[in-house]
Amino acid sequence: MKQEETDSVKENFQPKEWQPIGTSVPGLAGEYFLVTGSGKYFRNIILYPQDSLCIVEIDSKGKNYRIVWGLVNGGRPTSELPSHLMNHAVKKEVSGGRHRVIYHAHTTNVIALTFVLPLDDKVFTRELWEMVTECPVVFPDGIGVVPWMVPGGSKIAAATSELMKKYDVAIWAHHGMFVSGEDFDLTFGLMHTVEKSAEILVKMRSMQPEKRQTISPQNFRDLAADFKVTLPEEFLYEK
Repeated sequence: MKQEETDSVKENFQPKEWQPIGTSVPGLAGEYFLVTGSGKYFRNIILYPQDSLCIVEIDSKGKNYRIVWGLVNGGRPTSELPSHLMNHAVKKEVSGGRHRVIYHAHTTNVIALTFVLPLDDKVFTRELWEMVTECPVVFPDGIGVVPWMVPGGSKIAAATSELMKKYDVAIWAHHGMFVSGEDFDLTFGLMHTVEKSAEILVKMRSMQPEKRQTISPQNFRDLAADFKVTLPEEFLYEK
């Protein structure tokens, strides 16, 4: 690293001014989070993390944040910061502190499906479970779906965090996905599994709109028994 870059990093350890989160997360008061910058590219993180990432501190009331490191060339945290933090707060509570990663991405095939499937938790869960046998094992609680809403604000954050009380995966209609997990590998793997299943469903529907064979409710129950997972009966309805 060049000397001027080193000096810039050192200077950036000075906390910035407090900024409003746009929502309230008292359960995260005093905590620190590593987040991506708005408009930054993942491929640049490994090359110049100081420009692409930042560490934010939450104030004592959970209403404001400030950058204490990163974004050395200016910028702001992800525009979805309210959603990220509200989801962190929910998953911290329901997982007993085990979940530490919230990941949001614009997953192509999942987004495509939000234009053709009913925006319903049961439909998305069942359709994606049927595409890959291991899916019910990877996300046994199912998937929640948020109807289209303006991104970046407190309303979509509240709707998503409500679903996160029940699920580890929430789909944003015509936008992407939010997933939660204990570490980076598990969280990225979860999103990859859901998106892979969505890709198979898109290909299947392009070849044959209706399934000629599939995994039945009893098949799911047998799978759950062997893998020792609990599958909600609400998703095992007969079509």
